[in-house]
Amino acid sequence: MIVTRFAPSPNGHLHLGHAYSAITAHDLAKDAGGTFLLRIEDIDGARSRPELADEFRRDLEWLGLEWQEVTAQSQRIESYQAAAQKLQDAGLLYPCTCTRSEIQRAQQAAGIEGGLYPGTCKGRDNLDLERPHCLRLDLDKAMASVGELIWTDEHAGSVIVDPRDFGDVVIMRKDEPASYHLAATLDDAADGVTLVTRGSDLFSATHIHRLLQELLGLPVPHWHHHQLLLDEQGKKLAKRRGSPSLADMREQGEDGLLLAEQLRLQRLPGGISLESA
Repeated sequence: MIVTRFAPSPNGHLHLGHAYSAITAHDLAKDAGGTFLLRIEDIDGARSRPELADEFRRDLEWLGLEWQEVTAQSQRIESYQAAAQKLQDAGLLYPCTCTRSEIQRAQQAAGIEGGLYPGTCKGRDNLDLERPHCLRLDLDKAMASVGELIWTDEHAGSVIVDPRDFGDVVIMRKDEPASYHLAATLDDAADGVTLVTRGSDLFSATHIHRLLQELLGLPVPHWHHHQLLLDEQGKKLAKRRGSPSLADMREQGEDGLLLAEQLRLQRLPGGISLESA
């Protein structure tokens, strides 16, 4: 039976891109007689606004969706800490005290492109751990410990795990309980998710998540990465760019059921397009 989810972060209002993602996940579950879950990913520090979780529920109800709600991330901190400790005990994590500006300067000096961490703290035993620090995954050690892995996407088929584009990712953040990579991976396992439904912008992150599943002995779901909605500039809809919110549409009296049906038929409002498959 399919169990899939919609997992928004309450750090901004939902927009049409979120609606498309939620509807896609809901319908995949409903059509298969499965379960559609709502999970609130609320560990983003001061940016997480509890009142937005209630707004999200009103938005989904307005769209005509039905769901089962599972435990929010803020109630799962101990599980993240336990998983990080397991990785640390296996010698797969190392502390990093670098600031963003220090990382940028080191990247420029080394000619590193694409945002990869330059490994400044890797292998150092003289770090001042009184300074704020995160824990990073030693990708070389992690990959060597598991061998070749694959994951399966509903559109792309079998994909060989190759997380090198991410480098030594953060597992436990300086300022928050866990990184997205660790928290989402653990949560999907805890919630019994069998099909991870999310946008194509997170396709590459699945390489890291599949690796973490293997390292932590977690079940392996399938993935469904759907197309994104794009604005007039061809960029994905985003909270930070002020994409129109579902709450505003709802409060202005728009018909949520009609909007949901239009999104299912990919009949999009003016200025909005669907990325190429």
